[in-house]
Amino acid sequence: MRLHRNLCFSVIDGLTLIFNEGNYADKVIQQLLKRDKRWGARDRAFVAETTYDIVRWKRLYAEIAEVKEPFDRDNLWRMFAVWATLKGIKLPDWSYFEKTPTRKIKGRFDELSKIRKLKESIPDWMDELGEKELGKDVWTKEIAALNEQADVILRVNTLKTTKEKLQAELFDLDIETDFLPDYPNALKLKERANVFQTEAFKNGFFEVQDASSQLVAEFLDVKPGMRVVDACAGAGGKTLHIASLMENKGQIIAMDIYGNKLNELKRRAKRNGAHNIETRAIESTKVIKKLYDKADRVLIDAPCSGLGVLRRNPDAKWKLQPDFIEKIKATQQEILQQYSRMVKVGGQLVYATCSVLPSENQKQVNKFLKSEAGANFSLVKDKKVLAHKSGFDGFYMALLERTQ
Repeated sequence: MRLHRNLCFSVIDGLTLIFNEGNYADKVIQQLLKRDKRWGARDRAFVAETTYDIVRWKRLYAEIAEVKEPFDRDNLWRMFAVWATLKGIKLPDWSYFEKTPTRKIKGRFDELSKIRKLKESIPDWMDELGEKELGKDVWTKEIAALNEQADVILRVNTLKTTKEKLQAELFDLDIETDFLPDYPNALKLKERANVFQTEAFKNGFFEVQDASSQLVAEFLDVKPGMRVVDACAGAGGKTLHIASLMENKGQIIAMDIYGNKLNELKRRAKRNGAHNIETRAIESTKVIKKLYDKADRVLIDAPCSGLGVLRRNPDAKWKLQPDFIEKIKATQQEILQQYSRMVKVGGQLVYATCSVLPSENQKQVNKFLKSEAGANFSLVKDKKVLAHKSGFDGFYMALLERTQ
C-alpha cells in the first residue's frame, strides 16, 4: 500500500479532534469524509478505518511511540508511524517519519503485548473491572473480541421486502451478503460497502443493525394488535424492528427523554413504512403514569456503559469513567422501578443493555425482583450474549412477566 499525503493529513486532523478536543469519532469521520469530493471509495475507507484503528489502539501505540497526552501533531505522526509499521506498510520519505525506529517498534509491540491492558489498549480501571466481573479467562477473550472490527449487519424490513429479494437486489449492485442461521431477518455483508447510498436503503428495505441488537425485539415476543411501549426508544432501531414483527398492526408508543432522537425515529419510520408508531417525549413523570397497567409489552433498552459495543465505538474506551458506570446503575434501577408499572397483569417486560457486566445486567434484574415494585414480576428467561462466543456485540436481555 502506498500512503497518500492528503489522506494521512486527514487522519492526523481527525485524531487531533478526537483525542485533544474530545469529539466523537463517528462525527469526526463523517466530517472528514466530506472533505474532498474527488476521493473514491478506497480513499474514504482508508481515512475511516485508519482513524478508527488508531483510536482503538491509542494506549498501545502511544506506549510504543513513547508519547503522552495531550498529543501534539508530531506525537500523532509517531503513532501513525507505529500503525503503518505494524501493518507492514512502507513509510514514505517524509519529514514526519525521519528516524522512525522500525525494528524497535516491532520489538516493543512483542514486549508490551504480554500485558493484557496494553495489548488490548484499555484503561487500567476497565481492565480491573472486567476481570472482577467476568473472571480472568472470560474477560481476556471478551476484550480481545471487542477490539475486532465489527461486521456490517443489515436487518431486513419485512414490511417492505424479504431477505431473499433484498439479497438479490444488493447482489446486482455488487454487494454480496450471507444469511445468518440464527437471525431470521439478518444479512451480513461479505465486504464493507456504503449501503446508505443504495435505492434499497432509501426505499426503507433495510436498516443497519448488529445481529445481537436484532435479538431484543424477538425476545419481547410481540404479536400483531398488541399495545407495546418502547420506553427508551432513542432513534428507534428496535422500535422499527418491533413494528415489522407486529406487521404494522396494533400500537407502539416510542418514548425517550430526548425529543431530537424521536424526531429521527419519525423520519426513519416514514422511510420504513411503519405506521403504527406514536412518539412521546418524556418531559415529566406524567407521561409514564398515564400508561400504568396499560401495556401488553414494555421494552426497557436501558442506558448503560456500552461495553458490549466497543467494536463500533472504540473511542468510548477513553471517554468512559468508573463513576459514570456507578451513576448509570442507579439510573437503570430507577427506570426499572418506574417503567415496569406500565405493564398490565399478564403482560411482559424486557430489560436489555449493550453491556457485558453482570452488575448492569443479572444483578439489576435480581435487585428489581426483590424490590416492592418487582414483587409482582417473575423472570421467564434471560440471555447473555458475549462477543467472543457470538461474533457480534455483547448484549443482555431478560424477559419478565407481571403475574399480579
